[in-house]
Amino acid sequence: MTDHQVSELSDWGLLFVEGSDAGSFLQGQLTNSILGMTRTPPAAIARSYSGVRLSGYCTAKGRLLGSAWICLSTDAEQDRFALFVSRDLAATFAKRLAMFVLRSKAKVVDVSHAWTVYGVLGPANTLPANLPSDAIALAMTQPSGAGDQERILFATQTPLPSQSTSSQYLAAWNAAEIASAIPRIILATQDQFVPQMINLESIGGVDFKKGCYPGQEVVARSQYRGAIKRRLYLAQVETALAHAGPATEIIHESDPGQPAGMVVLSAQHPSDAGLVTLQIECKSELAQSGKLHLGKADGPPLVLGNLPYSLIEI
Repeated sequence: MTDHQVSELSDWGLLFVEGSDAGSFLQGQLTNSILGMTRTPPAAIARSYSGVRLSGYCTAKGRLLGSAWICLSTDAEQDRFALFVSRDLAATFAKRLAMFVLRSKAKVVDVSHAWTVYGVLGPANTLPANLPSDAIALAMTQPSGAGDQERILFATQTPLPSQSTSSQYLAAWNAAEIASAIPRIILATQDQFVPQMINLESIGGVDFKKGCYPGQEVVARSQYRGAIKRRLYLAQVETALAHAGPATEIIHESDPGQPAGMVVLSAQHPSDAGLVTLQIECKSELAQSGKLHLGKADGPPLVLGNLPYSLIEI
């Protein structure tokens, strides 16, 4: 994979939803529409909205239980949707989805133990060579302001040789994930956010014209009644990564007794050991005034950055 950085992503898992009713079943469960997706053969890379969808999965109260990057594979006798999700919640994600299959001709399977997930980071619009013949791959949507590197997820049952991956590449991948400002729900942040709180609707993860799904009324009400008071922001902090993990509280100086938000994702800066980059969810009015701190009112101060995309405001 010349000119590309390949990393094993141990914190990513994979679900299959397959069967003749798989598409209609998922259409009634996820925040984004999956209708009309094109099928991608093994070792090819699903691209653009026709082949790739980002979506959330909510409770009846509109809180996100997970997020997923989705493509439709042709390596099956019937439809097989591949959902790339955080590995620490893959089993519970699959179990909850399976609860609602009922009479649908669909099956939900967590294959995270059998398929290894990798990330490829490299120049935009270039195709990595020599993907494994069974690889299920997709190009993740990259906001126009997030740089010229492309991120590709792929899973294979034939793990790559260890010498073909690098911990240095993993650090670069994690930093690129933060910089994209595209959130990923993990176990520590389950059931914490309505999609708009982490900008999911602004990055194409919510379809407001599709039919019903769990939490749809809450998500729609938040959008059209001006109830979006919290957003995802990018930030940096000078501290050890161990103290800046997901779900760490964000505190504003003016209200030390009440959390202003929490860390969504964090990553060590690839070239500065004393700097951590963050995605944070925070009350908008407090974020705009600054004076945010990590963990406690006198904790390390956060420096907010600019999002690489515009927010959808109604």
